[in-house]
Amino acid sequence: MSGILDSVDQRTRLVGQNRFELLLFRLGRNQLFAINVFKVKEVLKLPHLNALPQSNPYVCGVTNMRGQTVPVIDLSAAIGMPATSVTEDSHMIVAEYNGTVQGFLVSDVERILNLDWSDVMPPPATAG
Repeated sequence: MSGILDSVDQRTRLVGQNRFELLLFRLGRNQLFAINVFKVKEVLKLPHLNALPQSNPYVCGVTNMRGQTVPVIDLSAAIGMPATSVTEDSHMIVAEYNGTVQGFLVSDVERILNLDWSDVMPPPATAG
């Protein structure tokens, strides 16, 4: 138990050091994306999804996680890329934002990066 608490302490101290962590994941074979680790509740192999009739086309379905119904969004399709084909490497990133929990279907999960905010550059002006 103390190992877990040490890990939590280490991660929460990152903020005071102007550092943060990103979970890297793939959409499709080549596209690499990231999400702030503080928004991620957990990462799972894609569980069984139940269809949700008349839902948004980007919603793949819902799953039950410890008594909570979680909608699962095909993140690739939602940002205009081809829909994710489900494989044995498919994962679900469970994220919490503004008090809501949602799952994101992703092709694969890579690793966690520990970065300094000074390493982050703004997008190019041509990005819109």
